[in-house]
Amino acid sequence: MFDSSERPTILVVDDAKENVSVLAELLRSDYKIRAATSGEKALDICFSDNPPDLILLDIIMPGIDGYEVCMRLKEASQTKSIPVIFVTGKINEEEEIRGFNMGAVDYIKKPYNSVIVKARVSMHLELKRYRDRLENFSYLDGLTGISNRRKFDEYLDSTWNLAVRVSMPVSMVMMDIDFFKQYNDHYGHQGGDECLVKIAQVLSKTLVRKTDFLARYGGEEFVCILPNTDADNAFIIAEKMRQNVMSLKIPHAFSDVEEIVTISAGVATKFPAKNVSSAGLVEEADKALYKSKESGRNKTSY
Repeated sequence: MFDSSERPTILVVDDAKENVSVLAELLRSDYKIRAATSGEKALDICFSDNPPDLILLDIIMPGIDGYEVCMRLKEASQTKSIPVIFVTGKINEEEEIRGFNMGAVDYIKKPYNSVIVKARVSMHLELKRYRDRLENFSYLDGLTGISNRRKFDEYLDSTWNLAVRVSMPVSMVMMDIDFFKQYNDHYGHQGGDECLVKIAQVLSKTLVRKTDFLARYGGEEFVCILPNTDADNAFIIAEKMRQNVMSLKIPHAFSDVEEIVTISAGVATKFPAKNVSSAGLVEEADKALYKSKESGRNKTSY
């Protein structure tokens, strides 16, 4: 169905290991299989740098049950699009409606029918690919192909809310191309567009975690959200971005800093708290960027 490098990942969640083994055996020829025997472990996997493409989720488990896992996944932007199929031994109409209202896409009943399991998994993965293509199109910057301001606003909001619940820091890097107006004036708007595309590509390649997020903030500005990243590590990432832009060696004969295109960057870090807006993080990152520009540009500042 898929080659080995493209095979989707299925997360099987069930406190009974024998049930996990049965589903894994049914699906492993077509998919990469991961397993969790508790709701807590399932959430850790889903919020990691390598989340699954689809989840087969048992409802009745000790600790965090399947309903709670599903609810938490649907609250966060980075996991809300992962299809959740509830797996259960028996289900009544009221419970089925409850699951669908929480965001589950389907139910699979025990004991498993291999044909039904494979058909429903395949169908929901295909639907997810289709939805992702549509959603990604509306969230992409038309010029650079990276995320746009709309996606940035949504991702920051969901990341902030998650950070409040799990007590993790959130860092932000605000970046601006140095003397871009002069670049546009002398190389033309087509040259300016090509410059923006190249910089967007190199900034995107600098990020290695799936949870790290880059967007075009507007004009020649870019912004990066770094969940669960402290100030020191955020500074290291920002510096790497700045240096990677310089490594492109895009000629800029009209810059007052270098003879190549450079960027200035500002870094801010906060521990989100209840009833505290994420706007403060944006404001601090913007102030740090202004500090870099005021102190000579082509720099990274806290």
